[in-house]
Amino acid sequence: MSKVWFITGAGRGIGAHIAQAAIAAGDKVVAAARSLEQLNSTFAGVDPGQVALVQLDVAREEQAATAIQAAVERFGRIDVLVNNAAYGLLGNFEELSSQEIDQQFGVNVFGVMHVLRAALPVLRRQRSGHVLNISSIAGRTGFDGAAVYCATKYAIEGLSSSLSLELAKFGIHVTSVEPGFFRTDFLDQSSVRYGKKVIEDYAAHGTVEGAYGAYHGKQLGDPAKLATAVLRLAAMDKPPQHFLAGSDALAMAHAEVDARLSEMHGMAELSRSTDHADA
Repeated sequence: MSKVWFITGAGRGIGAHIAQAAIAAGDKVVAAARSLEQLNSTFAGVDPGQVALVQLDVAREEQAATAIQAAVERFGRIDVLVNNAAYGLLGNFEELSSQEIDQQFGVNVFGVMHVLRAALPVLRRQRSGHVLNISSIAGRTGFDGAAVYCATKYAIEGLSSSLSLELAKFGIHVTSVEPGFFRTDFLDQSSVRYGKKVIEDYAAHGTVEGAYGAYHGKQLGDPAKLATAVLRLAAMDKPPQHFLAGSDALAMAHAEVDARLSEMHGMAELSRSTDHADA
């Protein structure tokens, strides 16, 4: 039986690859993005019976409700919700303005929440569905010069883990997809944003833009293969709560878990010392 997908940030990058893979598999897709022009270009020639193009700025809550309503009116249900829309704000924390930070959380965290708030009543009525939140390995381990971006992805990890418990009783699965570095336009000037302020103490150690810009076009991950993996996750009766995408993500997660366990064991006696004596 074919599925109905709702995918945010579907105009390009990972979102577009997932949408195109779902269409190729015979599923129906509601492709949502800020730019209808970009959507029309990405999905030109696709059978209109298989795809609906919806304009959606996830940072605007009212647009999320309208987009979900349009999806249900068009295809009758939503089987797979992919919260993919996001961007990277890179820069040392002290060099980022409150406005830049608010905008980053507005898209990467509150944007996901807006779409979830609109879609979950539909999935609950169905007593079925699969939410795939596109997080990042940056939601498991910190990165130098990316504190705020990492903070948004850590938020998505916590949200996803708790939602999986809240929604399981309704037959709804939640998976946090944690990609490493993939060869998309994420680090392209059209996508990534760097803090405008420069503090000389940090600049003396090199620029954040120089450090991350060097990865552009050389990332290990293949977004088309990630899309294939996402389709496999969506087909599972018991999908995982977390999925690391890419051998780089796998290696970094292993290192983080090992370091965390070592630290936890090293501090175990001090941790236990905080219990009440009569506990």
